Amino acid sequence: MKAKEFFGKFASLYLWLNLLAMLLVIVLLAFGVKFGLEKYTRHGEGVKVPKLEGMDISKARQLMESYGLNVMVSDSGYNKGLAANSILGQNPGEGTMVKEGHTIYVTVNSPSSPSFAIPDVVDNSSYREAEAKLTALGFRLLPPQEVPGEKDWVYGILCRGHRVSAGDHVSIDSPLTLVIGSGTYDSEEEIDYIEPEYRMMESGNVDEFEEVTE
Repeated sequence: MKAKEFFGKFASLYLWLNLLAMLLVIVLLAFGVKFGLEKYTRHGEGVKVPKLEGMDISKARQLMESYGLNVMVSDSGYNKGLAANSILGQNPGEGTMVKEGHTIYVTVNSPSSPSFAIPDVVDNSSYREAEAKLTALGFRLLPPQEVPGEKDWVYGILCRGHRVSAGDHVSIDSPLTLVIGSGTYDSEEEIDYIEPEYRMMESGNVDEFEEVTE
């Protein structure tokens, strides 16, 4: 009798309706959470980043505002073939899908050419070493000027006819000329220095002297 009552409870319509209601709540809750997360993260939505390179920064900002995006200048460079304040590069690049409100970082062309400090290469480097260091900084080198001295050794740097030293800031638009040794020496430089008294002895012109004894 008790067993029949126990199994009869499982056949109760009220029980099955409660179980169905609980299952429905769980399903609705799962779909609600999924829908809420998708809406919060704008799942499947995005903005395609337009091309900004070559565009003036002020016009780029106006364009990006219409897309719901932000622009921030992260760096500057110099390209004399482009107008000042034009965009040299962007990150993310053209065609990238981003969310609305995303910030696009750009590199802007400087209105003037940058200047760099001359490295310590004078009387410290060979021509090849100095050439590599200077060109790596962006300097343009004219044909070297040779002077008597050790072959290809750097004795100086000229900028528009003026000598520059290590630490001087020079525009990269100003070409440089390295002053290097030709491998030959002046005749005067080939004569070894000899103390005057030894020169007199070698020539035979020695003053006579008298030995003094006590």
